[in-house]
Amino acid sequence: MTTTPLQQPLRALHRALRDGSVSAAALAESANQAYRSRGQHDHAYKTWNGDAAQAFANATDALLKQGGDAGPLMGLPVSIKDIYAVPGLPTYAGSSRRLPAEWERPGPVVSTLLNQLPVVMGKTHTVEFAFGGLGTNAHHGAPRNPWDPAAHRTPGGSSSGAGVSLASGTAGLAFGTDTAGSVRVPASMTGVAGLKTTVGRWSTAQIVPLSTTLDTPGLLARRVDDLAFAFDALDPGLSPGSAGLPAMPDLADLTFGVPEHFFWDDCSPGIAEAVTQAIKQLETAGARIVTMELPKTDDAFTLFQQGGLAAAELAAFLHTSLPNAIDALDPNVAARIAAADGMPGWEYVRRRQVIDDLTRAATQRLWQVDAMLTPTVAITPPTLESLEPEGAYPKANMKALRNTVMANFMGLCALTLPVGRDAANMPVGLQVMAGPWQDARLLAIGQAIEARLGNSLDILGEVPTVG
Repeated sequence: MTTTPLQQPLRALHRALRDGSVSAAALAESANQAYRSRGQHDHAYKTWNGDAAQAFANATDALLKQGGDAGPLMGLPVSIKDIYAVPGLPTYAGSSRRLPAEWERPGPVVSTLLNQLPVVMGKTHTVEFAFGGLGTNAHHGAPRNPWDPAAHRTPGGSSSGAGVSLASGTAGLAFGTDTAGSVRVPASMTGVAGLKTTVGRWSTAQIVPLSTTLDTPGLLARRVDDLAFAFDALDPGLSPGSAGLPAMPDLADLTFGVPEHFFWDDCSPGIAEAVTQAIKQLETAGARIVTMELPKTDDAFTLFQQGGLAAAELAAFLHTSLPNAIDALDPNVAARIAAADGMPGWEYVRRRQVIDDLTRAATQRLWQVDAMLTPTVAITPPTLESLEPEGAYPKANMKALRNTVMANFMGLCALTLPVGRDAANMPVGLQVMAGPWQDARLLAIGQAIEARLGNSLDILGEVPTVG
């Protein structure tokens, strides 16, 4: 695939837009060209906004030439998951029907973004109502994982089009959400970086809810440093009092906890090996590696296997706000919703209490280290064909989300970055988890890790061409 301007770091593009060495129009045209060359194949977008984005980019250039500056993200092409309300673009939330007009009025995250005048390339596909970790969708089809040009492999979900939009060159920054891993799983499977913010740090208003308890907005980008750049641009407006990112620490000053159990169990060939090698490189660079388990992971996974909170909370939203959508649900989503119908109120309260207990225990444990390191996803992205036999989808879905859901159930912030390829030649992610509200510190740590290991282009090279 030909190198495009959008493969450059966001910081470099930010500077180039202001010194005139690149234009917003050129970046938008690069995204449009990538869409024309592989958009039909990769299927990242539910709604493509290419023509309007190009016109907006032209107007942005005129403003930049006059010395106007709306913020760090001005002129940069972005994609937005189709559960965010965005003015002028329909919201389907992965369902078969367009949602009511109220879901096109922006909430705080999108408003903060749009105030900086980015170029919105379109809205990316999602698993229906964000309820799934593989990226499939019975209504609209699954985006293709661009790292396998032959077989149709899952891109990860539920932000299924987000990582594909980056890997395919149609955006420089992607907005997703994360309830059990829905930013980190697609980021890991498509070879990019992804950030799950702490619950409550950024508002979820006007983002179609899956779990009102666990939903978090998140970001995907080609590099951790791109995530840090975007987070720094957005966070002051979304988290009053934010002091910005701290300086990137020296690896020799960091202590990482690495568990021996659970996260490494039954990994697909090559995944554990790639992550282990990355951790050894960090240790060689001076980082202190200590064996440490996250407390109560078995309790957390049992709760997840029981349906956690998402099934009940999504069922409540659908019954009260979108009852007409229930009969047309994707069978994989409908089965999980139906399982929640018989849950008594006391059981829901019990599960909320378990989440609170898990959060307290994990927060206390993580004070002992700077961050925890694990594989992000334990399985290689499965082919769609492999998910067709009865029982195959729920088994693979549970396995894909097993490692990431721990951060959600334990109230942590987390990120993933690519560290190699597995035996199937698909990307492998390293998950980095830190205590609640440590998002800025986590990104600084991620920058230090990336500076040692390299970014996605260094590690994975360019996405294979199609055709």
